[in-house]
Amino acid sequence: MSIVQNKKAFHDYFIEKRLEAGIALEGWEVKAIRSGRVQIKEAYVIVSNGEIFLIGCHISPLPSASTHITPDPVRTRKLLLRAGEISQLIGSVERAGYALVPLDMHYRGGRIKLEIGLAKGKRQYDKRQAEKEKDWRREQQRLLRIKG
Repeated sequence: MSIVQNKKAFHDYFIEKRLEAGIALEGWEVKAIRSGRVQIKEAYVIVSNGEIFLIGCHISPLPSASTHITPDPVRTRKLLLRAGEISQLIGSVERAGYALVPLDMHYRGGRIKLEIGLAKGKRQYDKRQAEKEKDWRREQQRLLRIKG
């Protein structure tokens, strides 16, 4: 079940490969995510020292957050992947000029997971072409509904 999606990523990038990663979260973050107070639109993923981190993901703390901690809504969160997947991603990002973008945050077996995509940036004319194709598919569906 999806919690939040990053639709902007599909507009700005060609998604080549998708991976599911766990996220190292604190207790108040899990509660806030379960109540839908998360945004990944401006977030991005970086590789640092052989580890992968999510930056810019905004999780708004609940008003009833604990009094003994000070929540940081946009702190850097570590993503949990297997070593082989990490090395593969590092190679692609450093050599081939790919970027890592968060696509979807969802539940899997009661845990919160993040789907990240290995993406290549779209140019302006690619975006226009994709928009034309999307409009044409929408028009085809409309025509089929009218005739059917």
